[in-house]
Amino acid sequence: MINAAVVGLGTWGKTMVESLAGGSPPMRITTIQTRTVKPDDEAFAKQHSLAIAPSYEAVLKDSKIDAVVLATPASGHLRQIEAAAAAGKHVYCEKPFTFTKEEAEQAIAALKKAKRVVGVGYNRRFHPEMIKLRDRIKAGELGIVQHIEASMTYPNALFLPPTAWRSNKSEAPLGGLAPMGVHAIDAMIYLMGEIDHVYCQSFARVVQTGTDDTTSMLFRMKNGVSGYLGTMTTTGAVFAFQVYGSKGWHRIEGVTHTSGASSEERRTRQFGACKFQPVKGPLETWEAEKLDIVRATLEAFARAAEGGAPFPIPPEQIIHGASVSEAVIRSAASGKVEKIA
Repeated sequence: MINAAVVGLGTWGKTMVESLAGGSPPMRITTIQTRTVKPDDEAFAKQHSLAIAPSYEAVLKDSKIDAVVLATPASGHLRQIEAAAAAGKHVYCEKPFTFTKEEAEQAIAALKKAKRVVGVGYNRRFHPEMIKLRDRIKAGELGIVQHIEASMTYPNALFLPPTAWRSNKSEAPLGGLAPMGVHAIDAMIYLMGEIDHVYCQSFARVVQTGTDDTTSMLFRMKNGVSGYLGTMTTTGAVFAFQVYGSKGWHRIEGVTHTSGASSEERRTRQFGACKFQPVKGPLETWEAEKLDIVRATLEAFARAAEGGAPFPIPPEQIIHGASVSEAVIRSAASGKVEKIA
């Protein structure tokens, strides 16, 4: 059993604690640490029988804690990961891991040197429907894959105060990229391999808090497949992921993390209606299995930390994902096609 501390107790930090409540998974949360402890944080800790650490340094000094789970803004991840590695802790990091290839490489190198396990919260690829889609592609059931695309939207930016960190462009560049888009980018890497180059346009149409709300990206994979990703933070919630091939297309639908939704909904409703339309034959439709993908991702990390199967997202893909985010941000600023480093 891996004992872990959740660092950062916003909505998602609490969601991860709740995902492991009630049961005997290979990891249990014993401690939380947050910058400012509010009365509702104290009530949450009491409800889940959690200790509250006074600082991140205190978490790292606690010999009873095997791993840290970072639910903090990406700008601090490198420093936090390096410190955790130096303290001998395994690290599970919520996405985005970093926004640059260099920082991702440094973080991975620190953990590798310390012989500690790294996990990242790209939980969409853990759902059985995403695994089935990958198997269908590998089996040739879609024929020659031509294009892969995703749309990810939610209304959360309509309710964010200007003081929220997600309203800060340095913490949440390109609006929906960090909270949503990186999930789709990781899924594209999982299904199609590395991305070669990208073009992005991003701007604010609705909110004027300092960050964007409407972003679209065009990709070209190294294997020749084209890709598209659109994110919006000021409309109804949707998750739509589709792969087109010469023998048909496969589509997965669901929702993203809508502000105010219950913890269970945030963890289990990302996948819903699924469709497969072959070139010849009737449309196939089915409903996705209900699965807590947050718990599934944390359990995979814990098993790896215990010496079991490696975490399914290898370090080189974590680094490549950060490289893609870096190029997307660079393209939005330059207005040009940018090569992935």
